[in-house]
Amino acid sequence: MADKYLIRVTAGPGYDPASHVEVPVNSPTPVHIASALVETDLCVRVHNYRGLPRSAPHDSPYFESEPHRTNGDQYSIGFRFRLKDPGVLGSVSASGEAGKGGEGKKQGEGDGGLGDGDDAEGGEDITPAGVPGTDLQFGNDFDHAIRDRLPPGFGTAMNIVKWWIDPGLDGDPYADVPYLYGPALSSFNAVHVGEGEEDEEKGGLWFDEGGDERGMGWRREVGAPEDAKARMKWALKAGSKEAWTWEYGRSYGVDFFNPYVDFHEFALRLPGFNLPIMKYWDGQGLRHHRKRSHHLRYVLRNRSTGQVYLVVVFSLHLAEDVNEDGTLKPSALEAMPQVPGSKESEPELELEPDEEDFNEEEALGEARRKLSGVDLNGADETKADDVD
Repeated sequence: MADKYLIRVTAGPGYDPASHVEVPVNSPTPVHIASALVETDLCVRVHNYRGLPRSAPHDSPYFESEPHRTNGDQYSIGFRFRLKDPGVLGSVSASGEAGKGGEGKKQGEGDGGLGDGDDAEGGEDITPAGVPGTDLQFGNDFDHAIRDRLPPGFGTAMNIVKWWIDPGLDGDPYADVPYLYGPALSSFNAVHVGEGEEDEEKGGLWFDEGGDERGMGWRREVGAPEDAKARMKWALKAGSKEAWTWEYGRSYGVDFFNPYVDFHEFALRLPGFNLPIMKYWDGQGLRHHRKRSHHLRYVLRNRSTGQVYLVVVFSLHLAEDVNEDGTLKPSALEAMPQVPGSKESEPELELEPDEEDFNEEEALGEARRKLSGVDLNGADETKADDVD
């Protein structure tokens, strides 16, 4: 069934598909995305890729580099970003578009403010401005309700994800506008304070946990551990997120990767639990199959203001809806996701009830057996002893 579909990845500074560009998956050359709020360089890698553009490599040397080879990682969303101060740009909408009102002061070249974390001219000691660690979020959201499409066992899968993969994840997949966000500080597998590397032999943008010399000094000042898993655990504490500010004008490199989403077979593979996604997108579960493409959207956003900095969309399109040159036919373009909650985003298909026998106790028991010997604690401050 999976071979009927092609993946297409697009990215932009907001939800509007018109603002997106197609991402050349597995290319070592980053895509540059700019808005009034942020400058971003992005690389997307997918293992065993089957999709658009048609010239995209089937794989990336990224997956043969450690730790990804040992982890069995299946995909990566890696990007370098530099936030801009919206206070000097007038009003900014939640879609990431600058408003017309407000004159404010002008920023320096590149909208970098103080540059990469430097003090103001004259050596003044000023409190860094930026987005608090409590507010920068990364995760998934959807432009319409999905509660009637969630397969048997989805709640169990979510428990395993929060238990084993990302204890900081929060959201409501059953809401009218579903979302699953986590604090960026604990959600990214690697956080690098500084420019990071751009290495073709490693598949493009590459960010080790830590930072450049100045970035490492900055991390030590706020108490952030140098090890990735230790930082992810540390970042779950309220005090840690309050101590960290994603500063305007400073460059950060982040990488989000895991072995759990298989884009080749379109399956979610968790410890002791496998979910064949395509079964519920095509064939057995669908009635009135009018929507011919499906989407998984990753969003970097500000929790307090609602401002959006980056949107990356993985779309699945029927192969018959793609032209020979790799462009989409009108029917596929019309099905692209919209702004969450908008009238244009209302779903066009329904699911028939699926009576598949699902044994939640058995699935959880298998997950526990897979994770036996791993110390998983339950409290907020210690739960992520073994964040994966």
